[in-house]
Amino acid sequence: MELGLQGKVAIITGGSQGIGKATAERLAAEGAAVVIAARGAERLAEVEQAIRAAGGKVLAVAQDISTEAGCAALIEAAVAAFGRLDILVNNAGTSATGAFESVADATWQADFDLKLFAAIRLARLAIPHMKRQGGGRIINLTAIAAKQPRAGSMPTSVTRAAGLALTKALSKELAPENILVNTVCIGLVRAGQHEARAARTGTDVETLYANMAKDIPLGRVGDAEEAANVITFLASSAASFVTGTSINIDGGASAVL
Repeated sequence: MELGLQGKVAIITGGSQGIGKATAERLAAEGAAVVIAARGAERLAEVEQAIRAAGGKVLAVAQDISTEAGCAALIEAAVAAFGRLDILVNNAGTSATGAFESVADATWQADFDLKLFAAIRLARLAIPHMKRQGGGRIINLTAIAAKQPRAGSMPTSVTRAAGLALTKALSKELAPENILVNTVCIGLVRAGQHEARAARTGTDVETLYANMAKDIPLGRVGDAEEAANVITFLASSAASFVTGTSINIDGGASAVL
């Protein structure tokens, strides 16, 4: 299927590993120029090199997008390098969770800055560029916990729920500009944070994933590439009548749509 991504320019935050890396690789393979952003310059450079070696167009930008200045610098670098901006994938974020009484104000603020305010600031800066060329795509990565929070899931479940509201409101406001806004709600997907936990606890990583998968109807943890496929679809011309919606990537784990 022709996805209509040839010549498009996409920003992917959290692009140095996991879903962000897989999305950048998939979009680049479809002909889009990708701008990958993360705080860790070394790992980011490795991904940049791999995409370029595979024939893709890529720019790595080491920035802290939890700050206003970092967001501005990222957008400026993308437009300076490629002259336009078509797709924004707000992927940056970790799963910060704890018992409510144990979560300090600083932890709440850091989570809002990275997951919600980064998406707000980057969208606000990207929209004028998308308007000038007659449309675009904004894809916000959230989590199934935003729809069905469990005990001990804060601050992530709260910041991700705010991301759902942001997605729906923006989709209504930007539809006349042909800027489509959707969210992908992630369940349990193989990621560096899980593998780091396995290393810290001395657990075999496959044993960890098998234990995590016990409550997933499909019987396994997802792969980053599976999330990247859905994100790429939403970014493409094949999804030209899809806006204001959320798609669960969770192997059927969520009890709600």
